[in-house]
Amino acid sequence: MREWLPISSSPKGRLALAAVKAFGARPFDEVTVTGLAAAAEVTTGALYHHFGSKLGLYGFVREDVERRLLDRMEGAAAGAGDEVDRSAAMRAALLVGFDFAVREGFLQILGAPPAGAERDRLAEMLSATTDPASPVLGRVLAAAWRAALVAVAEGADPQSARAVLATFEFRTPS
Repeated sequence: MREWLPISSSPKGRLALAAVKAFGARPFDEVTVTGLAAAAEVTTGALYHHFGSKLGLYGFVREDVERRLLDRMEGAAAGAGDEVDRSAAMRAALLVGFDFAVREGFLQILGAPPAGAERDRLAEMLSATTDPASPVLGRVLAAAWRAALVAVAEGADPQSARAVLATFEFRTPS
């Protein structure tokens, strides 16, 4: 399981750490370049120099946070279900991912589809977990999982949202 290693205390590293906190706690549109720079104790020019834009910085930290999420979810799916009971594997993946996102405070950054990305790797991973692979089911499950995170970000009880995810039964459409 990969853990993110910040880039020392360099301006780029401080920007990345500030962005993880800011984008984890607030929606993309509510995070400002000046706020990120101030939190990292750098100039806005440093943000543009290292990442090109707010979206570039978001993409950088989203990539890392999402990779850590997917590592956990893939491990949970592999360890929880055999070829016969893919439903248990899928449920384990969703719950492990949910617990990780809530514990780390990644509700907003993972609760929204990836901004500016061509792919939705969460939906792809969930699709690949079904047998046979079902892109539509992967997209639906990713949306439901993200909705649970957004509900918690908006004040819902995390245990209630988790309980809803735990009730899911998965059947691959024929």
